[in-house]
Amino acid sequence: MNTLQAIRERRSIKHFDPEHQLSNSEINSLMEHALLSPTSFNMQNWRFVIVTDSTQKEKLKAAAYGQAQVADAAVTLVLCAHLKAHEQAERYWNQAPESVQKAIVPMIHQFYSNKPELQHDEALRSIGIVSQTLMLAAKAMGYDSCPMIGFDSKQVAEIIQLPPDHEIGMLLPIGKALKPASPRSGPLPMDELCYREHF
Repeated sequence: MNTLQAIRERRSIKHFDPEHQLSNSEINSLMEHALLSPTSFNMQNWRFVIVTDSTQKEKLKAAAYGQAQVADAAVTLVLCAHLKAHEQAERYWNQAPESVQKAIVPMIHQFYSNKPELQHDEALRSIGIVSQTLMLAAKAMGYDSCPMIGFDSKQVAEIIQLPPDHEIGMLLPIGKALKPASPRSGPLPMDELCYREHF
């Protein structure tokens, strides 16, 4: 399946086959492709909790107001980000030439330090980008997904033992669809959404 086909066919699936499992190699492939997603300054600030245990998925389901797809999907990912990733800037550029390191690393510290709103915004940007990578990779592998913001973030944080200075962006169940999504309601007209050069 090519990328454009995956974009066209990706839908948010609510009903997954609870008997279907993803193999460890499939999960590894999915995550390897996710880690190719771009992040600002190559900070790689996303963090992923990969939940396949049925008991743990049931806990997440309860925190997601009983939505069945959280427990029925083969894997439910909790997409998080490290808000203070910029403080470890040296790690992301340690294989670059020394001249590049000396230029980039101080820039990262200067850009994000003491800017909690920017740190939060960057976390959500990174989660948004990687979530689409995951959904398209899953579709290309023959699986479906359902990006979700309908959950109690405090409960989910407790369930996954979220460390300090981390943010939860969404839940992403991935698995084998039991039935297709409802027909698309239709996008808004392109000329209402897309502008040339300015509004």
